[in-house]
Amino acid sequence: MNTNNPSGDTGIRYQPDERPPATLALGLGLQLAVLSIAAIILVPTVVMRAAGTTEAYLSWAVSATVVVGGVATILQSIRIGRIGMGYLLIMGPSGAFIAVCITAITEGGPAMLATLVVISSFVPLVLSHRLSLFQRLLTPTVAGTVIMLIPITIMPPIFNLLSAPGAPAFAAPLSALATIIIISGIALKATGVLRLWAPVIGVAAGSIIGGFFGLYEVDRIAEASWIGLPPNEWPGFDLDFGPTFWALLPAFLLVAIISTIRTISSSVAIQRISWRQSRAVDFQAVGGAITVDGISNLISGLAGTIPNTANTLGVSMAELTGVGARNVGIATGAVFIAMAFLPKVLALILAIPGPVIAAYFAIMLATLFVVGIKIVFQDGIDYRNGMIVGIAFLVGVGFQSGLIFSEYISEFAGGFLRNGMNAGGFTAILMTLFVELTEPRRSRIEMTFDFSVLPKIRDFLNAFASRNSWDTAMANRLDAAAEETLLTLIPQDEEEHDRRRLRLTAYREEGDAVLEFVVSSGEGNIQDRIALLSEQTDEIPVEREVSLRLLRHLASSVRHQQYHETDIVTVRVKAHHQAPP
Repeated sequence: MNTNNPSGDTGIRYQPDERPPATLALGLGLQLAVLSIAAIILVPTVVMRAAGTTEAYLSWAVSATVVVGGVATILQSIRIGRIGMGYLLIMGPSGAFIAVCITAITEGGPAMLATLVVISSFVPLVLSHRLSLFQRLLTPTVAGTVIMLIPITIMPPIFNLLSAPGAPAFAAPLSALATIIIISGIALKATGVLRLWAPVIGVAAGSIIGGFFGLYEVDRIAEASWIGLPPNEWPGFDLDFGPTFWALLPAFLLVAIISTIRTISSSVAIQRISWRQSRAVDFQAVGGAITVDGISNLISGLAGTIPNTANTLGVSMAELTGVGARNVGIATGAVFIAMAFLPKVLALILAIPGPVIAAYFAIMLATLFVVGIKIVFQDGIDYRNGMIVGIAFLVGVGFQSGLIFSEYISEFAGGFLRNGMNAGGFTAILMTLFVELTEPRRSRIEMTFDFSVLPKIRDFLNAFASRNSWDTAMANRLDAAAEETLLTLIPQDEEEHDRRRLRLTAYREEGDAVLEFVVSSGEGNIQDRIALLSEQTDEIPVEREVSLRLLRHLASSVRHQQYHETDIVTVRVKAHHQAPP
């Protein structure tokens, strides 16, 4: 994030830490649950029917998926220690796992699926514990690219819902068009409470129009019972660990990484649009989101259903309505859990005409694509990042469309690369890894985290400047930038940093000097504190404000990533210095 250009108002009405009226929170939670329950049910239904399971096991898997999604959504909203992120982040079944789950059930049965899902759940749990180690790989470029590819991946099955066999030819397009016009019209022109209800008004209107042509399935609702439990079809576990297990395990682990990146992307996206004033990404919250990802996948495996991931519907809804309050997520999760035991309610939602659902998701996906673009640009974009995004996006679109070596990749890793998000996300990761591995050797020094080490840092930076043939003025700017960063990072409580260590890395990038400070985690984000300087706030002590102002003057950009137990501050100093305005 460039410290010289603080972002303006995002148009949000309720931030995560604010409490909208209970009726509004429950209403929006009900909207989210109603509009996402069909997609949540669709994924396990597609997997189980494609794999040829019994209807009893299908009912068990669908109910378990809805309950796990509800519990995980609540955990994401409340944030207990390292569990959850405290944002409106909807959890649901991961579409990235569809192909490998079908293969697992076909070749080994539901018990094999349960075993593989449990083992793959440890991938996000490990990543969440040491997320800072992967900060150079899981960048905004990778996260934004994955977000941009989600609409490309989901569009084919969504747009298949536009057809309405047996109905008049104009029934499907008329109901879909009405839904799009009403939702987009209200969202573009309305203000206040009416804007909040744009999605549900549009879906209700489209369903009414479709009902005139017989598209609304009234019989489904009449046949469903009010309260009911699914049959007990728990599959147990396959612990033989035979050839089928070892053949499928790599594919499950690889997809688990991609699914975790989707959760990272979604958690970054929801943070970006949930505050009135833009903030630096809280990677402690991201780690909490990934932890819930792993916990929910573990529960899914124990229950014998498919894994979970963060659903980006909450991101689109918050962007559309301007409400990012975390209690909306709690309400949504509670509604999910209730729905799992109310067949009549599920039937009421599943009866919504396919063309109406497709129209609604078209608007959500369009919003989501723009969010992905914003994430890519949040830290600036150079020719390297641009090439990574461009190539990864084209690879994702090409593989999703079956236009790139379809005869070779259709069977690879259980069809892993047939999913555009998997193919494009994996490409972005590989390209980012290549850039990191081919970077020039970086200078590093490690020492006690204390102001007394400043002379050692000064000698280190003078040697670094000399190796890069920079003049005395540049060496002095590096020295001053390091000093002010150190002063800003060191806590006011002197005893707090006695046992902490500092690792300083210096390297040259595009002619500029980049300094990376890695220390044990402190309090407050330097990016946000620099952004507050222009607001004349009393929140920053005077002595800290002086260091922040000097740092803003010396550095062209400052990026502060806060993880559990680790802070990473990256300071860029231009070789040809120009003071910010």
